[in-house]
Parts: sequence; structure tokens; C-alpha cells
Amino acid sequence: MKALVFQGAGGIAWQDVPDPGIEAASDAIVRVDAVGICGTDLHIVKGDVPTVETGRVLGHEAVGTVVEAGGDIRTVRPGDRVLISCVSPCGRCPFCRGRRYGQCRGGGGWVLGHTVDGTQAEYVRVPFADLSVHPLPDAVDSFDAVLLADIFPTAYEVGVLNGGVRPGDTVVVVGAGPVGLAAIVTARLYSPGRIVAVDLSESRLAAARGLGADATATAGEGPEQLVADLTDGLGADVVMEAVGVPEAFEMCTRMVRPGGRVANIGVHGGPAALHLEDLWSKDVTITTGLVDTTSTPMLLRMMAAGRLPAGELITHRFEFGQIEEAYDVFGRAAGTGAIKVVLGGPQHTAVEAAHFAGAG
Repeated sequence: MKALVFQGAGGIAWQDVPDPGIEAASDAIVRVDAVGICGTDLHIVKGDVPTVETGRVLGHEAVGTVVEAGGDIRTVRPGDRVLISCVSPCGRCPFCRGRRYGQCRGGGGWVLGHTVDGTQAEYVRVPFADLSVHPLPDAVDSFDAVLLADIFPTAYEVGVLNGGVRPGDTVVVVGAGPVGLAAIVTARLYSPGRIVAVDLSESRLAAARGLGADATATAGEGPEQLVADLTDGLGADVVMEAVGVPEAFEMCTRMVRPGGRVANIGVHGGPAALHLEDLWSKDVTITTGLVDTTSTPMLLRMMAAGRLPAGELITHRFEFGQIEEAYDVFGRAAGTGAIKVVLGGPQHTAVEAAHFAGAG
């Protein structure tokens, strides 16, 4: 089969790799029908995630069709169209029992495209599939559903819930990429008083306004002063960092009010300064986190009911064979206007799927 393989910092290649097979009774093999490129994938290619080895198949967002299921699988069966979660919980370790799936210590957690081969391939082996794949209702479009694999649960759990967004709050989202925009959408569920979006790109800020941001500013337009003006100098109740660079995190800590919350969502490849000389007396709460995906079933119900405008974030669609071009477009988002890039997988016949599953 074909897959996108990490070649070391700065390199990727769409190439032939061996087909995946069942390795444990809790595995499922899924034919990938739609797959997303995540900002974390860009961090990996840049070399910011050293735990990803050269030769790894990348990707952790996908929708597909189950073609084979291990003997322990009870929730899905061959032929089911499913959402593949970016987190694969073992379900047995203390963290999983506490629904902290992102911290799994039983061989799961964020493994796809990280420590095991991922979803940017024609087929993928999904570990712990009973908990990490979700059957999709017919009403949900495959391309839209890809956004529930990672960015929407990440924005909601690591941003909105960790940030403790409440009715009437002033919320600032620094970074209007896919996760930042999803944070704006899901923060609105809690009726904040206002949402402010900050980004370098005017096109992304336009998208933020379209999705519910009440005010926007580029980094050069004085976002800190804007927040101060909107809050009578007090600062924002909740500030979310959705970029993953030191300057963005440090800006967030300057915009939060005393007693406020800073929710870091971005993937950081290097250190950021924590100015405790300014923060120690302000009763500020700073949270970090890896998504647990416990909210995915709820978000999926909202999407099926037409109450989650996920598809509006998709700006570019490609065929699988164009994945290297897709990475280039997403990596140059400031120039291309890319927000979310999704690719369609190859079209397989039922006979091919049955043959792959050993039933042919």
C-alpha cells in the first residue's frame, strides 16, 4: 500500500510500505477514506517531536471503513464506517479508568503517527479499537467528521474545559488556525460575553469573525491593548494559546486578568518564558494538556444534529496521491489561506476490502 513516511526533520515521502495486519486481539484494520493534516504533523516534520522516528507513517486523523477486527472487538465490525480518534486508550490503566485517555500508561494514548504507524495511508492498524473508533451515522459527511478526530475535542477539552469558560466571560484565543477556530466555536456553547481572536493572518481572522469572534486583531495591531480596552484594563477571564510558540504563550500570560485562566493548547517544540515575577501574585491558573477525546461522542451527536459547523473550517481538499502538495499548502498557510486540509483516500471495491481482510 501507499503511505506518507517521515524521512527525518524536513522530509516526507508518499511511498510503498507493507500492508498492516492484526497484531493484537484489540486491533482493527481500517481502510482510510478521508484523512486530515494536523498542525502537530507540521511540528513533527519540522523536527519538534523527537519521539517520532524516521520511517514512521504519519497521521492521527481519519475516517474509514473497518475491513478486519480482532477477536476482542465488540463495538464495530467489518463494513462499518468509523471515525478514528487521535487517542487510543487501553481502557485498563489507572489513567484510562479515570477517563484521562491522553495519559494512558497501558500502551495507548497518542500513538498513531507518533509511536506506531498512522492514518496517512491507504490502510491503518488501529490499536484498542473498541475505545478509539466511533461508528458514524449516515448523516455525517466523512470529510467533516475528520475534524472530530482531533481538533474539535482538543479545542473543547484542552481549551474550553481546561480554561473553565463561563457565561459572560471575556475569552481570548491566540492563534486562529484549525484548533483556535474550533475553540471559538465550542467556547460559544458557554455564552461568553465576548470572544477575541488574535492571529498573524487576516484571512484566518476573517474566518474567526465568521465563526463567532466578536473582535479580532493581528499581532501588529496591539491585541494586548485591545483586550485592556475591552475589559477596562482588567484583562481577559480566559486566554487560550493555540499556536505553540513562546511569543504566543507569553502574550497570553500578559492578557489574563487576576484570577483568570490561561489554557495552553499549542504544541511547543522549545521552552517559553514563565514570568513569575509578574504572575506570582495574580492568582492565575495555567493549564496544559493532551486531549483525552472523552468529548468525541457528544461532539459527534452535535455534528449529526447539524449544530457543529465543522465543515466550514475545511478550505482545501486533495486526493491521496497529492499529499506532499497538501503538506506544502498547509505549511504555507499564510500565503495559501489554508485552514484545514483534508484528503480523500483511494476508492476500494467490496471485493478488494474482503480480500484484504482475508475473506476473499
